[in-house]
Amino acid sequence: MSAGSRCRAEAARVLVAVAYQGKSLSAVLPDSQSRLDSDRDRSLLAALCYGATRWFPRLDLILQAMLERPMKTADNDIRTLLVVGLYQLEYSRIPAHAAVSATVGATRQLGKPWAKGLANALLRRFQRERDELLARATADEAARWAHPQWWIDAVRKDWPEDWQRILEANNTEPPMWLRVSTERIATEKYLSRVRESLSSSADPNPWVGSAIRLDRPVGVEQLPGFAEGLVSVQDAGAQLAAGFLGASPGMKVLDACAAPGGKTAHLLQKAGGNLSVTAVDVSATRLARVAENLQRLGLKARLIEADVGCTEEWWDGESFDRILIDAPCTASGVIRRHPDIKLLRRADDVVAMTALQRRLISALWPLLRPGGRMLYCTCSIFRDENEKNISAFLDARPDARSQPLTARSGRPPWQVMGHGIQVLPGDADMDGFYYACLTTRGNSG
Repeated sequence: MSAGSRCRAEAARVLVAVAYQGKSLSAVLPDSQSRLDSDRDRSLLAALCYGATRWFPRLDLILQAMLERPMKTADNDIRTLLVVGLYQLEYSRIPAHAAVSATVGATRQLGKPWAKGLANALLRRFQRERDELLARATADEAARWAHPQWWIDAVRKDWPEDWQRILEANNTEPPMWLRVSTERIATEKYLSRVRESLSSSADPNPWVGSAIRLDRPVGVEQLPGFAEGLVSVQDAGAQLAAGFLGASPGMKVLDACAAPGGKTAHLLQKAGGNLSVTAVDVSATRLARVAENLQRLGLKARLIEADVGCTEEWWDGESFDRILIDAPCTASGVIRRHPDIKLLRRADDVVAMTALQRRLISALWPLLRPGGRMLYCTCSIFRDENEKNISAFLDARPDARSQPLTARSGRPPWQVMGHGIQVLPGDADMDGFYYACLTTRGNSG
């Protein structure tokens, strides 16, 4: 069995886990990659899985249109294999003959040689009838935008003037953003090092002083000084948090829902490490990632495994000068980076997340000292999780007010809302994030 066919078979297994078992790509992909023999094959597997997942709502509909009868649940692996095959023919640079051959060969790797003829016939048919099949499929709105219909409806409702560009941005591959450890090396100096050592083009972000954009992802081992802690990987939209929170040296800071620790580290870096940071997360596994990231960067924080909203279980009674709530959310702003979100989320997830977010804001507000500052953020674009949450909190708490967030320089690439700001996916090539700053009335924070 060729390495190419093994790779396609593994891609089919990964997609079954994501599309039909509700597992995330990041959870299942590493195991499949470990079963392949070369870095090249592991990279190809990742590309196939992310690409096929990104376009799954469209490609699966095309597949169903070509089938004479629906496939059995027991044959979901063949179904996802055919989606992988269609992805290669429509969106990849893999030669068509190689894509068809390797995909057809994968049927034997999956233990279903009977599907060889079916796979060959359907992929060849797509090559012959591509234009007609695409036209028929994209008459369906979910297939046209490659998003679930409920998602399209929600985005169109919340962003009537921007919904099409949001969906289009979601279907693009994201850039790689770096966060420079500016307390150790100037962004401009590190930018020069990147340009000298990498073939990928690199550009700074005018609104985030620590951010550098690479147009092509590279392995972290290729980044100059990564092991020494000179740079980290973090979207520029996420890097806005540290500046908006405005934690000064000597302050006591709470980072709620802290994993994987990028914002924790950035807060410490901006203050030269001179902060008393308590980082709380409910997951021990994810909290271990916070510890690993801090260790690489030479930073320290107090790490607590707990439900941060159950303050009686972990809080020592001393107020915080700053509180960052990086709230759990639908992650609707980071689909281009995590396309499996399209397949994993359901409409009622928005309701559940909104309830959780409101619980966290209300529980943590009493922990803020008078004159302190709370920064609420999500990687969501849904207003229920963002602006409506903050409005509801402010209506319920007369002692709280929102504080405007301003750009570092120039006209910002985000939208100013009633209480916070919204970065939409693709704005200045950043992911989608919402930020709102809350302070006690009568204080500037």
